[in-house]
Amino acid sequence: MTFQKVGTLDDLWEGEMLEVEVGEHVIVLVWPEGGELRAFQGICPHQDIPLAEGKFDGRVVMCRAHQWTFDARTGEGINPGKCRLAQYPVKLDGDDILVAVEGVRPEFAAA
Repeated sequence: MTFQKVGTLDDLWEGEMLEVEVGEHVIVLVWPEGGELRAFQGICPHQDIPLAEGKFDGRVVMCRAHQWTFDARTGEGINPGKCRLAQYPVKLDGDDILVAVEGVRPEFAAA
């Protein structure tokens, strides 16, 4: 598995989200309050809207278009509950944020 640098801890603080790209993959980095850094598909599975244009309250990511919401710790859908965000492996190397995209495919749901 090949990890690529997508930013540093100066770019993302606890309680924030940040959109990054690795090749063809649009990724949203989220750092849930009291949790660990996560990397999910950056496009809402509903209608291809960038999740970084939505809201993140430190616990839940919300798409701006139709208010689909996702748990920032797991990527599981909250509303609606029968969807999820694909998760990318992420790790820290010092202050560098690294993400691997191999074998990860974004999820898409029926509207």
